[in-house]
Amino acid sequence: MLRYVLTAVLALSSASAFANDSVAELGTGGLILSRSDAVAMQSEDLFISPEKVTVDYVFHNNTDQDVQAIVAFPMPDISGNPEEIPAIPENQSDNFLGFEVTIDGVAAKPQLEQKVLALGIDISAELKAQNVPFYPFGDAAKAALAKLPQAVVDDWVNRGIIIEDTGSDGTETSKVYTPFWQLRSTYWWRSTFPANKDVHVSHRYRPSVGGTSSVSFFYDGKFQGQYAAYKTRYCMDGTFENAVRKAAKDDPDGYPKYFESRIAYILTTGGNWATGTIGKFKLTIDKGNPKALVSFCGDNVKKTGPTTFEMTADDFYPERDIDILILEPTDEN
Repeated sequence: MLRYVLTAVLALSSASAFANDSVAELGTGGLILSRSDAVAMQSEDLFISPEKVTVDYVFHNNTDQDVQAIVAFPMPDISGNPEEIPAIPENQSDNFLGFEVTIDGVAAKPQLEQKVLALGIDISAELKAQNVPFYPFGDAAKAALAKLPQAVVDDWVNRGIIIEDTGSDGTETSKVYTPFWQLRSTYWWRSTFPANKDVHVSHRYRPSVGGTSSVSFFYDGKFQGQYAAYKTRYCMDGTFENAVRKAAKDDPDGYPKYFESRIAYILTTGGNWATGTIGKFKLTIDKGNPKALVSFCGDNVKKTGPTTFEMTADDFYPERDIDILILEPTDEN
């Protein structure tokens, strides 16, 4: 896809430099079909913002027979690594992204399949047997781990299921055990695609928005750090970079006073349906704040409002996923 960057320039007042704390975004995407030779994705209308993701599909059964199929929405994997903080919305239920789906305007009730993995091995049954919640964050899992028999604790530590954490004072008395497993969740439902007819499917959820408390790729007066990776991933061009330089120049401390927000959307699964392309594809990205900078990759992108940008394509082949970088001003004054 050709590189295209859209920017908005902000005059910034002085402020002290921020530490580059970071949380990781979790990539989410669209629906996956159990079979793809009969049902085509006729259109996809995708809206992405830091607050919500909505997707409206029209699927068409190209055959003379009804098709019974399973449709699935994979949630992003969550790893219980205390060294890596994932950006998870406040909702800590199994449906931590607040996923909802309708079929031809009627709300569906998808089933949830969850697996817990450690070193690639399914350990779901073992956690169930010990009454340990699958969700690796929050107090419930840690409380359950604290009640485990010592023999189980020793076994799970040796197998990389949990790890020891001696706490802030480093003493044995404050030692706790922390989940180190990976949670894999998938919502799925059975759906009928009538012969030679369209089916309208919509779903929405709150995205996992990662970020940093400052700009990670520009400091000490130059682009460095993660700059090369960011340039490729978010298609940053000269216009975007000049806006960052100006922000740094306008600040007495020489730092661009923004914080990063990052959103990842897995689009390539859209090629799994019949024909391997999306008949009519529309992407709308809303950066939220008119004074923010935004950068992403796309073809023939048009600005449609103070915060919105739109891309459309026919017979679209999703060859790459969507990665969005938003630089939010840290001072609105």
